[in-house]
Amino acid sequence: MVSASPRWVCEPKTASLANSANSQNTAAVAVRLATATVSAIGQMAEAMAPSGAAAKHQAKNLDLADRHALRQEQARPVLDALKRRIDEVGAAVLPSSALGRAAHCTLALWGRLTRFLDCPELELSINLAENSMRPVALGRKNWIHLGSPQAGPEVAAILSAVETCRRLNIPARGYLGAVLPGLARTSIQRLAELTSAAWAARNR
Repeated sequence: MVSASPRWVCEPKTASLANSANSQNTAAVAVRLATATVSAIGQMAEAMAPSGAAAKHQAKNLDLADRHALRQEQARPVLDALKRRIDEVGAAVLPSSALGRAAHCTLALWGRLTRFLDCPELELSINLAENSMRPVALGRKNWIHLGSPQAGPEVAAILSAVETCRRLNIPARGYLGAVLPGLARTSIQRLAELTSAAWAARNR
């Protein structure tokens, strides 16, 4: 009489095959999600910055209302479809898996990732911010005298004001010279009147 094989002989092999199948399935899901994400980004990039010199010029020079309308029409459907896909993936894989953690992190930050849909003044590209910081990076040794972590936010505020003036084509020296002397005596309710955009509107 042939004795049956002990359970401990079979189970490790079965478990190994199951784990391998799960890993392959998760990898396949990850590849499909990555493909869908790259495709969505490509669609939005083409919609927001279409090819062709004339089309690019037109898209770049839209006012805020038209830019907002364009994003609602072109970008929101793409992002809504991508979010549904991420929701499906998050529900199909283990929360502790790499893909599950990635899906959870993406959904947790979804409000920030899609903020540009509600704020047309936000740029899709960070090129402007990076280019505005380039002089600081190139001349970093000239800033060593600051010597304090607390100076970082203050320098950032100054750079933001200067670069906003440059973007609005207004003289930074003139704006700061007009606003800073009376800033300490201005109530917080009136700060909106002192922004560079408000100052530019009054002085054009």
